[in-house]
Amino acid sequence: MEDYGKLIESLLERISDYLKTNIELTRLKLADKASDVLSSLISQTVVFVFVALFLLFSNIGLALWLGKLLGSAFFGFFVVAAFYGMLGLVIRLFCYQWMKRKVSDFFIKQLFK
Repeated sequence: MEDYGKLIESLLERISDYLKTNIELTRLKLADKASDVLSSLISQTVVFVFVALFLLFSNIGLALWLGKLLGSAFFGFFVVAAFYGMLGLVIRLFCYQWMKRKVSDFFIKQLFK
């Protein structure tokens, strides 16, 4: 009977070790995925900021140039704003679902990579 007690105790100890190891492995996998997604997100954000700054200053220059051609600076800003308003409307009407799917796929791919 003592042998069964020792066997059960040994089995319970192994199960406990297995569960601890499994929890640690899951924690490490989660940390790996989180760091991968976060590093990707940070690098994409840095690129986005530089592209946004480039576009901002380019659009300001374009608006000032168009304003000079049209005779008043605010006319140039209206033309640039109207262009982006129409572009935003076209994107919303025709490309919204495609863009939503692409962004969703990107995050899912990053999580399960």
